[in-house]
Amino acid sequence: MTAQNSATAHPPIAIEAGRPTVRRGPGSGVLLAGLGVLAFSLTFPSTVWGLESFGPWSLVALRTVLAALIAGCALLAGRVPVPARRHWAGLAVVAGGVVVGFPLLTSLALRTSTSSHAAVVVGLLPLTTALLSALRTGARPPRAFWAAALAGAAVVIAFTAQQSGGTLFGGDLYLFGALLVCAAGYTEGGRLAGVMPGWQVIGWALVLSLPLAVAGAAVALPFEPVRLTVHGVVGLVWVATVSTFLGLYAWYRGMAEIGVPRASQLQLAQPLLTLVWSFLLLGEEVSAAAPVAAVAVLLCIAVTQRAGIRGTRPTRAGESVRS
Repeated sequence: MTAQNSATAHPPIAIEAGRPTVRRGPGSGVLLAGLGVLAFSLTFPSTVWGLESFGPWSLVALRTVLAALIAGCALLAGRVPVPARRHWAGLAVVAGGVVVGFPLLTSLALRTSTSSHAAVVVGLLPLTTALLSALRTGARPPRAFWAAALAGAAVVIAFTAQQSGGTLFGGDLYLFGALLVCAAGYTEGGRLAGVMPGWQVIGWALVLSLPLAVAGAAVALPFEPVRLTVHGVVGLVWVATVSTFLGLYAWYRGMAEIGVPRASQLQLAQPLLTLVWSFLLLGEEVSAAAPVAAVAVLLCIAVTQRAGIRGTRPTRAGESVRS
């Protein structure tokens, strides 16, 4: 099977490492990316729960160790060969952005910021990811896409700012830093998911992070008190197994099928979902404007998905992922 016809000719088949991801159509990609967004929407509330039992450095180290062990077992069970040397720089960006950088910076921020306020970062993340993807991969979505993306970001930012009273918190510098490193990790991971299965992208990134995570846990645990609670353990398990591994698998697989810019705009719904979870799980207040903001965001998402379909073409082996 040649690289050309593997991307266009037949239904999905088993994929080996290093071969391009076989596309199953936009509907499948949207569903997978949407499942990733659903998993991510619980990350901030779960992190707040985890901080009941662990310090921020310990929580990030332990979640990475647990997720890396799961990923390592999956890679061993699948007898997945080590990626080619040319892919390791990209995997390091994924590891630094979504495995270490974003969890650590948001955990530090959530010591002083509410989960609802932290959703401001996610409101800017889709637009930032689309911009970085355009710079990194050369993707060129049409103008309608960018107009809807800007409108969606404006709606989310206005709503979340209204929720937080329009004030800045001490953890906002951490949140803005988390925004940048996560967007870089999403962009590079989406590109790599075009040449290897999404679960292998996050799996190898986690394995790459394991030595640092073990060292971090050994240093942090003696200095940060551990007070085990049900919430704390559930929060740790969720962010390790779902947010860090399963959610990112679905997310990268979806990005490989529909492109980084289009997938990123599905995250416009994430802050609103996070607000719902924050209300249900943490007792944080949600205003009556939430349904209005939700409808506006869904309309923006619909426009970005339709505009992305008209303005893009399939990815081929060896090319960057394009929307």
